[in-house]
Amino acid sequence: MSPRAQRRPGELAFAVALLAFSLWLFSEAYKISGFSGLSTPGVFPMLASGLMAASSLAILVKVLAMGPAGGGLRRFLADITPLRQTVMVALVFAYIAAMPHLGFLAASGLFLFVSIQFLWRRNVVLTALVSLAGLAAIHVVFTLVFQVVLPKGTLLRGLI
Repeated sequence: MSPRAQRRPGELAFAVALLAFSLWLFSEAYKISGFSGLSTPGVFPMLASGLMAASSLAILVKVLAMGPAGGGLRRFLADITPLRQTVMVALVFAYIAAMPHLGFLAASGLFLFVSIQFLWRRNVVLTALVSLAGLAAIHVVFTLVFQVVLPKGTLLRGLI
């Protein structure tokens, strides 16, 4: 299989960020105990982050050998942020924002219904049944099996 002649949009920036993050992790691992001995607590974190930095450097060298990405911002947005992914990320943020107000069950049920309907695009009644079944399974597993108290929302606290 021949290597790609052109890098993808954002690939160079990601490779640089990956190397920078790896080097930062290595410096943090070094702060644990330095190079004072092979049995010190920082040895394995330094080995792991050092391997990550070496791999990141190899990736960066490979990316630099490719031709520049074409297409500009429009291609970058099309490749990196497709509509389905963008909508799902927005739904996750909306779910996180709604949970303190609606509570776990209502926010999760709403999130499941909207995301399943968006991704599956089937009959609304079938989507509601699948969402309710999933929510019931989640509720049983967390409340009965793991005995976790699920958060209640503040929106209906005085009414219920």
